[in-house]
Amino acid sequence: MPRLSAWMLRAALVALAVGSLLGAGMLAAPGGGVVRWRPLHAELMLVGWMVQFALGTAFWILPRFRQGAERGREGPGWLAFALLNLGALLAGVGGSVAGPGGWTLAGRTAELLAVAALAAQAWPRVKPFGQAGRAA
Repeated sequence: MPRLSAWMLRAALVALAVGSLLGAGMLAAPGGGVVRWRPLHAELMLVGWMVQFALGTAFWILPRFRQGAERGREGPGWLAFALLNLGALLAGVGGSVAGPGGWTLAGRTAELLAVAALAAQAWPRVKPFGQAGRAA
């Protein structure tokens, strides 16, 4: 497994654990002030867990190149990893503490840029079955 995929999958599992604990806390204290953490819980579970797990698996499982670096340039993948986690935290904390606004918009923008970065990195690796790959 490539190093980037391992880090993305580990971070996804951490987001799952933290999001689950946050959800359990909200269930244990209904009607309290804990409900304000719902946006952070949603970001951790949907983006931090599910999207990051899917992107990490995609980076790992997509066809490799036969020549050059197996998976092409990894820089955009690492950028996607950083932007996705930063975006999930910004959008989640922004929605929980500051309410919808600048933080949430910045987080969503970072998440969108993260997906675009990983898509750009993976695009040359998507090819019809049986077609030989070459480094881009």
